[in-house]
Amino acid sequence: MKGTLDFVKNEAAVAFLKEVNQPQTNGQTAPTVTWEEAVKFLMARKFELPRALDLYRNHRLIRQREGLINLYPLDKSVQVELLSLKFTILPARDSSGAAIALFTARYHNPASTSHQAVLKALMFQLDSALESTETQRNGLVFIYDMTGSKYSNFDYDLSIKILDLLKGGFPARLKKVLVVTAPLWFKAPFKILRLFVRQKLRDRVFTVNSPQLTDHIPVESLPKQLGGTLDVDHQAWLKHCLKHGAMKVDDKMFESFLKAARNDSNIVVANSVKGTSDNSPVSPVSEDLDSQGSKETVSEKHNHEEREKEVEEEKPGNEASRDMNGQAEVYTLSNSDESSEVGSPPCKRAVESSPDLSPVSGQLQPQLPRKKRPADADFDDGSIHTSQNQGMSIEEFAKMVKAKGKQGLYKEYAFLKAEAPKGTFNDSKARHNLPKNRYTDVLCLDHSRVRLECIDGDPTTDYINANFVDGYKQRNAYISTQGPLPKSFDDFWRMVWEQQALIIVMTTKAVERNRVKCGQYWPNEEDTYEQYGDLIVINTKIELNKDYTVSTLVIQNPKTEEHRTVTHFQFTSWPDYGVPHSASGFLDFMFRVRRHQEQRVSELGGSWKGHPLGPPIIIHCSAGIGRTGTFITMDICTKWLADDCKVDVESTVQRIRSQRAFSIQMPDQYVFCHLALLEHAQREGVLGEIDLDGFDDSESESD
Repeated sequence: MKGTLDFVKNEAAVAFLKEVNQPQTNGQTAPTVTWEEAVKFLMARKFELPRALDLYRNHRLIRQREGLINLYPLDKSVQVELLSLKFTILPARDSSGAAIALFTARYHNPASTSHQAVLKALMFQLDSALESTETQRNGLVFIYDMTGSKYSNFDYDLSIKILDLLKGGFPARLKKVLVVTAPLWFKAPFKILRLFVRQKLRDRVFTVNSPQLTDHIPVESLPKQLGGTLDVDHQAWLKHCLKHGAMKVDDKMFESFLKAARNDSNIVVANSVKGTSDNSPVSPVSEDLDSQGSKETVSEKHNHEEREKEVEEEKPGNEASRDMNGQAEVYTLSNSDESSEVGSPPCKRAVESSPDLSPVSGQLQPQLPRKKRPADADFDDGSIHTSQNQGMSIEEFAKMVKAKGKQGLYKEYAFLKAEAPKGTFNDSKARHNLPKNRYTDVLCLDHSRVRLECIDGDPTTDYINANFVDGYKQRNAYISTQGPLPKSFDDFWRMVWEQQALIIVMTTKAVERNRVKCGQYWPNEEDTYEQYGDLIVINTKIELNKDYTVSTLVIQNPKTEEHRTVTHFQFTSWPDYGVPHSASGFLDFMFRVRRHQEQRVSELGGSWKGHPLGPPIIIHCSAGIGRTGTFITMDICTKWLADDCKVDVESTVQRIRSQRAFSIQMPDQYVFCHLALLEHAQREGVLGEIDLDGFDDSESESD
């Protein structure tokens, strides 16, 4: 190589080596760069010495940062990646002589590998490809094949690292990037990824379908899976890499390499790109649906006209709340010993009537110790719900519920409802904010309302119908808000982003009894996305359960180049009329939400600087007071019971209403909270049988 360079290029190589091989000022020994390596970096920058030196330094920096200095292909994690068919160099070139690298996205499962392992396998193959002077001279074309891939195959951070490596840290010119069969949801992250490359390269990034590939690469240089005629033997390519790499793997050692892989059930051994790998999970091409969502609007009702709230008075003759015999259904407390999803248990104290017996089995059971409080249990941040509040034991609570009966609890609720709101509603009543309220008589208390960041300094843009509500020993644990209107979708997602929320809880269906209760404010199909103002929301996964649906949403912010994951929990089993006849499904849902919040906060680690229990959970129904208030009441009361063996629904609701006015909208919801707490205590085995005959002595008053 040295003899083939002209004088100017030869001098550039000498100067390059003199610069990079000089002793380090920090006393560390730098790796000695060979003549051949110097030429690679110079050729990639047309022998312009300053640019070649910048490329070399950036290349070394990336390799050090990502742990790519020593590439050992026999390492198990790297071996898995090499044999996965995820990345390969095709045995053909484009019309300009550039090498062709192929990354097949559907073979990538971010949850089962690491960035370092993927990058090591990729770099190992790129280093081998760069041994060719033709590749050094003519550069590289990178194909990112998204055919058949889902969002779960997409790794945003890994994509950034690969782009960063290829655009300015690899000694071969990146001629173009071809994204093949990009699904609709990819448009969102693609907009952000383009920001990471210079304008010159940005113009060389193309999204194409398979037939359009031949506009960029000859058909004979494309593998059959992409509509070409090329047969690709990935094993032969790996054998070449190993044979000519630093390890000089011979044929016998390569066979041992493959044999060891075949004997490992965790490794998928690739045969060739023209077919599929053994046991490789090839996903079918999914049909991408452009989620239009539900765009219905809500006509507001004024004064004493019929209002579109989540509940209304039951009309005479309505049989919805009666059983087949015409009798009012009786709320039964489940005392089953079947396993159920539960979170933090209530205080483990023996049942008053039989202190030494298990209330479920009747067998002797030792006295259980007091549940150890979590490390943050005594974190005092000024919440209005603390262990200092007046309360009663679960046994006293059960006796009180039985003594008052349903009518007694109705009267208790009536007194609560008659109390004047604890504050003013001036901001909600402002002319520019009135259209943002779903209901004219469900407004935000000024002192606790969520204030959005103003847009361009405009003070009229800080309003959303939402209030902060304290949790048990946690200030601003929740945000109670109305079901978003189409006109407020953008504001809702601004609130999610600004409050750094991890969870959204929805306790209504979008439509109930042919009435719109909430707009379709999120993409409701997997691998679809919607844009709300400056934010892009992608639905990456949907999990269907008996009583609820869980959607994993990724929010992209192109302005800040950030992305976050938010989990959307929708409770789907609340009946159109009345309240659930058993709290079991609701309790399972509530504790699933609680566990997920704990898990997400744990994953954030030191990056979360707020309350140990995390950012506020956003909760809504339609008006944001009925089922929303029910959820918050139950969450607070079960935590209070677990931490301090006390509970009091009445005072808890009273405190909640001081921050989100009118919370717990109907008397049946108030009764539900009492009975659900008893059911929770029975599920935990700390409360015995309760005789509630005669308790439910009136018809349901709400839906």
